[in-house]
Amino acid sequence: MLPTPLRSPRVLRGEISASLVVFLVALPLCAGVAVASGVPAGLGLITGIVGGLVVGLLPGSSLQVSGPAAGLTVLVYEAVQEYGLGALGAIVMAAGLAQVALGMLRMGRWFRAISVAVVEGMLAGIGLTIIAGQLYAMAGATAPGSGIAKIAGVPELLLDSAGSGPALAALGIGVTTIGLLMGWPYLPRRVRAVPAPLAAVALATGLSLLLDAPVARLKVEGLLGSIQPPGGDDLARLAEVGVIGTVVAFALISSAESLFSAAAVDRMHDGPRTDYDKELMAQGFGNTLCGALGALPMTAVIVRSSANVQAGAKTKASRVLHGFWLLLFAALLPGLLEVIPLAALAGVLVFAGWKLIPLAQLRRLWREHRGESVILVVTAVAVVSLNLFEGVLLGLLLAVVKSAWDTSHLQIQVHGVDDDGDEPRRPVRVTLTGNATFLRLPQIIDTLDGLPHHRPVELDLTGVRHLDHACRTALTGWVDRHNQAIPAPAPVEDRPVVTASR
Repeated sequence: MLPTPLRSPRVLRGEISASLVVFLVALPLCAGVAVASGVPAGLGLITGIVGGLVVGLLPGSSLQVSGPAAGLTVLVYEAVQEYGLGALGAIVMAAGLAQVALGMLRMGRWFRAISVAVVEGMLAGIGLTIIAGQLYAMAGATAPGSGIAKIAGVPELLLDSAGSGPALAALGIGVTTIGLLMGWPYLPRRVRAVPAPLAAVALATGLSLLLDAPVARLKVEGLLGSIQPPGGDDLARLAEVGVIGTVVAFALISSAESLFSAAAVDRMHDGPRTDYDKELMAQGFGNTLCGALGALPMTAVIVRSSANVQAGAKTKASRVLHGFWLLLFAALLPGLLEVIPLAALAGVLVFAGWKLIPLAQLRRLWREHRGESVILVVTAVAVVSLNLFEGVLLGLLLAVVKSAWDTSHLQIQVHGVDDDGDEPRRPVRVTLTGNATFLRLPQIIDTLDGLPHHRPVELDLTGVRHLDHACRTALTGWVDRHNQAIPAPAPVEDRPVVTASR
């Protein structure tokens, strides 16, 4: 029997309609993400199918849709290049199990505590790397290995392409795809009923066939032939330190992206809110199954999720049905995908990469919170120049340091320094108020160094709310050394006194 919300024919028709919209959005993205990740296109379709038919049925979020995400292409590509395609399934499966464990430990809500600047910086770095890498795919060339090399090699790529007919044809198709995606929102509403990625890929494909363009096209194996479960040797590699780091990166980044997507989707509708712990476990179950099938890792994808909400979906049925349509298409009509030029898919991903760069947020942060904007930019640059995992770790470290600095407010007041002529032996009293941590040590020591060298110093710490060990040791040590260096013996009452019991 159908669930109560679906017993209404009108609601059921709405769910079917929404599922078709999501399917048409997901189809080119599943194939494009797979190609950009350096794996067969069928693996992207498998992940999309699992995201619909399996994760779509699980509790957590009602309306967000899961599948292969552009945000993980860089990490997947690096993993495949370093460890091989066979190990990808083992890595994804282990990451999925880690997500399930995190959800069972009720850690889902804690992902909301990650600095937004770090997440946006991560996405910006991923976007820049995707754009640089897919420009090579648009020209039919092989991209360099590192993100910096990809960006630095773009001028040479364009010069080389200018003298090659096939490269110019491929670039033309890619640029046409990007132009269609950029202009689609300005077309009449009736035209915009067709999802932009599908329309752009379809029109670019039709143009390439009409002109008989000499460009590379997508290759798709049968769905069963694409399944590559990890073997014993692949599972054994999970003991390697580098592989463990990759598993952690997969688990944390896919979890953060999924839960941030859930928060964004919740703001788009008035239905049930997301249970973050259950959603994290649902994503973990999906990734565990994807890993067992040797497919790509999945996340909740904001592009598909927003299309689902905007198409009028009210229940989970739309996202489950979208997985069914993907399965039906991949099983019955895989040959239709093989007419798609790779340059068109590259164009879709270049546009997706551009959308990942938060230019509007960066401008706002620079005006209102410059420290956050610095974290965003540094994280993005680190992701491009180092790798995704190290870039995110650096961003998180900067966010923690900034937070510690912002909370370590400290006021320093100096009393009695002007009484030098009256009583040259009277102690100079230094009063600290607030949080005295090692981050404020340079400020405190500079103030102390500026005091008269021939007068004893007394510290008043009664107004200090927090005093860490490093700060306590440095301050008491400075006072002792200063007072002991005064030539004449000081009376007992002039010895340094720390009046706060810390």
